[in-house]
Amino acid sequence: MKATELTLQQIERAIRKIADKFPHNEEANVMTDIHFRVTQDTGELMAFDDNDEEINRCIIEEWIGDTSDNFFEEIPSVFRKCLDKMKNTIENMSILKPFSFVLENEEKESIAELYLVDDETVIIDPDLMQGLGEDLDAFFEELMKKD
Repeated sequence: MKATELTLQQIERAIRKIADKFPHNEEANVMTDIHFRVTQDTGELMAFDDNDEEINRCIIEEWIGDTSDNFFEEIPSVFRKCLDKMKNTIENMSILKPFSFVLENEEKESIAELYLVDDETVIIDPDLMQGLGEDLDAFFEELMKKD
């Protein structure tokens, strides 16, 4: 899914509104993950804490009426792009670390862990890792041929 600039801006605005609920200047005393729920037919994006309390809600216009079968397989990379761009804001939220941003479907089923905030751990976007094993195998074979 190629997200438009408007879609990226709408997701980033939603993330900023979530971060505003956990300002950097406050002591981190909240222990929660952030759960994004997307409704495919309405384009609604909602964010919840671990207690299922709503933190934010907005509409992603490009997603309204999207009926593609691979919708939930494609949107994690869109979220990850926005979360990575806003890394500084996210990592300074007043939430006890480690915490995660998780994508869920309408039935509250986890689809993907989007971003983990921790001082020592980094989750790499799986899209970046596709084909890495094959590339390493080919590289190793080339090295072995030279001997």
